[in-house]
Amino acid sequence: MKIIFALLAACLIAGSATAQTRQTDDVRWVNQCVRDSAGYTNVTEQVKIMYCTCMVSKMSDNETRSVTQWEQANPRTRDDCARRAGWN
Repeated sequence: MKIIFALLAACLIAGSATAQTRQTDDVRWVNQCVRDSAGYTNVTEQVKIMYCTCMVSKMSDNETRSVTQWEQANPRTRDDCARRAGWN
């Protein structure tokens, strides 16, 4: 019985570390996206953050392309996130 609890605890700890790593990675992707959109001066920082967060949330966890590259290949998602963020 102790072995089962130890294995369960180990799985929970590993899962928590994985989720935290994924969140940290998502924050990096969002920050890079916001930096990449710095040239768009007619849009507020808040709109850029909302747009980038939407885009990152729709990307696969295994995606290797930047948000900029991914949005070019996924125009419907790009348009949906722009609409949701108020980037019109």
